[in-house]
Amino acid sequence: MSFLYFLEQLRFPAADLFFQCITYLGQEVLVIAVICWLYWCSDKKLAYTLGFSYFLSGLLVQGLKITFRIPRPWILDPEFHVVPSALADATGYSFPSGHTQSITALLGTFAFCLKKKHMKPLCYAGIFLVGFSRMYLGCHTPKDVLTAFFISLAAAWICSNLFYQKELDNKKEAVLSVTMILICAFLGIYALYLNHIQLIDTEYALDCLKASGAGVGFAIGYYIEKRYIRFDPPVGSAKKALRLIVGLLVALLIKTGLKLLLGSGLFPAFFSYFVTVCWILFLYPLLFTGKRIR
Repeated sequence: MSFLYFLEQLRFPAADLFFQCITYLGQEVLVIAVICWLYWCSDKKLAYTLGFSYFLSGLLVQGLKITFRIPRPWILDPEFHVVPSALADATGYSFPSGHTQSITALLGTFAFCLKKKHMKPLCYAGIFLVGFSRMYLGCHTPKDVLTAFFISLAAAWICSNLFYQKELDNKKEAVLSVTMILICAFLGIYALYLNHIQLIDTEYALDCLKASGAGVGFAIGYYIEKRYIRFDPPVGSAKKALRLIVGLLVALLIKTGLKLLLGSGLFPAFFSYFVTVCWILFLYPLLFTGKRIR
């Protein structure tokens, strides 16, 4: 907490606004949008690598959150003050940092996969800025940020070597999909158990069920697309933009519509994220390729 108190003394309005903008780079919606762009329109192999890196590190971070259940800094120390504009996005437990996990999975994967060496320092600078912003705003301690950073960087390194540097056969793709599904199942069951014995509130279990549903959808969609669909990105900027806009709008409608239809319980949350990711990975590609799964 001493470092956060030091940063609190350095705050001023312009810096508050700057770091509040920087911290948005670690939002879930940005990573998902990048994955969709790469997957539908540009580089499927990089999209798969980023997807596995993001979901794997996210599952691990969620598991640590509900295991250690460490409150936010201003709850640990009522004398400490968070930047008010950051409160809306500072939900859930503090350890590890979800924003740091997201940006490290994104830019760490780029740093390991991109061939342009001059881009690597920019990637690491982006990771540093988002991680620092979480501490400057008062949302996380250094321990929260550094733990998320190392977990996500390790996931990015493993996935870049596993997916981007190699070609996998059908058997290995199936093993990877099943492994991801089992990890998701473990997190979901673990969260439900902790919620059942009242060690965590429903809102914290909800985050884990969302991550589990998205992870299962990604694992299944990955195998189906690789095995049966194998679509190609479109040619031309206009076609790429149209494919991205339509796909994202429908994904948003599916997620919002299922929430309105099914409610906001644990299993509806799992199902809505599962279906949304299935749309991204193979239902939408089926529509614009015209193929049938046999």
